[in-house]
Amino acid sequence: MDRLRYFVDRQDQMVETIRELTQIESPSDNKQAVDRVAALIASKFEALGGKVRFHPNNIFGDSLQVDFAAAADPSNRKPVLLLGHYDTVYPLGTLANMPCKMENGHLRGPGVLDMKSGIALMLFAIEALKQWHGGLTRPVTVFLVSDEEVGSHSSRRITESLAKESSGVLVLEPAAGVRGAVKTARKGVGEYKLLVEGVAAHAGLDPGKGHSAILELARQIAVIAKLSNLKQGVSVNPGIIQGGTRTNVIAAEASVAIDVRIKSAKQAAGLDRKLRSLKPFDKHCKLQVTGGINRLPMERTPGVAALFNRAREIAAQVGWKLEQASVGGGSDGNFTAGMGIPTLDGMGGVGEGAHALHEYIVISELPRRALLLAEMIESV
Repeated sequence: MDRLRYFVDRQDQMVETIRELTQIESPSDNKQAVDRVAALIASKFEALGGKVRFHPNNIFGDSLQVDFAAAADPSNRKPVLLLGHYDTVYPLGTLANMPCKMENGHLRGPGVLDMKSGIALMLFAIEALKQWHGGLTRPVTVFLVSDEEVGSHSSRRITESLAKESSGVLVLEPAAGVRGAVKTARKGVGEYKLLVEGVAAHAGLDPGKGHSAILELARQIAVIAKLSNLKQGVSVNPGIIQGGTRTNVIAAEASVAIDVRIKSAKQAAGLDRKLRSLKPFDKHCKLQVTGGINRLPMERTPGVAALFNRAREIAAQVGWKLEQASVGGGSDGNFTAGMGIPTLDGMGGVGEGAHALHEYIVISELPRRALLLAEMIESV
């Protein structure tokens, strides 16, 4: 059987499935919208024979677990975990100005790359394996979360629990760039907040009695920015500033939200210590640092390397030189890799513009991405 041809013949069906999922907007902060696309996805996996289970959440959408049993598995292998998410960064109404459409061999739309194409690849890979073998030759668990784009706080525990029971994890996040590289390393991600408490006063009548939280914050930001060390893979970005009430009031409070990226797990403690040991320039101001590292780095462990080597062998069989990449963004694959579970990320669609107005996937890449996923499911 020409397995690649199997997926080439179904390319239009894959595109239509991705379009169907993309047309249902699912911003992380809208539970009703996320649950709507989850219900559609659940029905599609159920039609393939999967056992559907929702993990309810009162704030974010419900996360979806689908279990597929093996038709015959004499080796009694653990399941492979297919990991992803169906929430997006785009607010409701984005489709009005960013419609899902085909254009010059691309499919464009909000979330089409990150990562509704990855969900479609899961569906078609599982369907193919069942057709090729008359059923799955090993158990498969699919877990799609509702809050990945906002930190996976409601779903992390479940992800880690499922990973412990699996032989390996394939993450259907987008590939790295138009080269289609899989991701064998990701930076760790942290979110901190620095709150400054100053002393309010009238800016005209009693300027000498005030101690500006905004001025103190500005000085602290200059210190925080110097914690970046790009050569060592550490970046610290003060991203959102808030403070003050009126121009004629010396600010009593100001804050900054800080994004942190680290290359290795050993960098986490040192950077955390530096942020928490900040001292006020103005002794009348108080500092409070909250937050921490949310995702430790996904590092190229021997288990990750072994998965990549197998993926490269599969790709080579169809004349495809598969590459690997290290990226700055984090995913739920950071959680599983950090537990020591062999994890291969970036198994999803190929394209550019994740989280941007020009987000798209390359349609012609879908068949071989589906082939790679199907054969990795067999191999892990």
